Amino acid sequence: MKLLHIDSSALGAASITRELGAAVVARWSEAVDGLQVEYRDLDRDPLPHLDGASLAKADPARAEEDERVLQQFLDADVVVVGAPMYNFAIPSTLKAWIDRIAVAGRTFRYTADGPQGLAGGKTVIVASGRGGLHAGAPTDFQEPYLQAVFAFLGIKQVQFVRAEGVALSPQHRTEALAAAHASIPAVAPRPQARVAEPLAA
Repeated sequence: MKLLHIDSSALGAASITRELGAAVVARWSEAVDGLQVEYRDLDRDPLPHLDGASLAKADPARAEEDERVLQQFLDADVVVVGAPMYNFAIPSTLKAWIDRIAVAGRTFRYTADGPQGLAGGKTVIVASGRGGLHAGAPTDFQEPYLQAVFAFLGIKQVQFVRAEGVALSPQHRTEALAAAHASIPAVAPRPQARVAEPLAA
């Protein structure tokens, strides 16, 4: 089984999403013998934002890296995403990664009956952190966006491990982190093997 671990926080060791994401990965590593873990730190090793040159594959080296990022996502059975809320949404570095994995004909396609996700069969666990209180509020463009993106790609198993209100006070931070650690889901059974679907609509 393969697990892909993505971090995007710019706060380094002070990051709550890095702490929570590492705890999720540790639980999977303890529970699954031979788990293969790949890691990418989008703050330390960011992807360029998507532009015309990227779409045109004008730079062969950049196109090769984009393909490697996409294939790494496709190969993963479990994806753990550290996603802090920045200005009500996600870090731009995480958006750049999403732009590399949301690829028509590879992870989704359009058909006469509407869009169809092609990347199903994965489990996605999002380590979510927010300084304020945003759950269910109109200011939350972070978790609903991630839920929608992964659902669009065909991934129905998306779980959130959330620490909210961590900037309100030291007590809020301590209690929110404790609650988030307690909410880390138990390791699910091994996902069934995914069957490749034809690309034609």
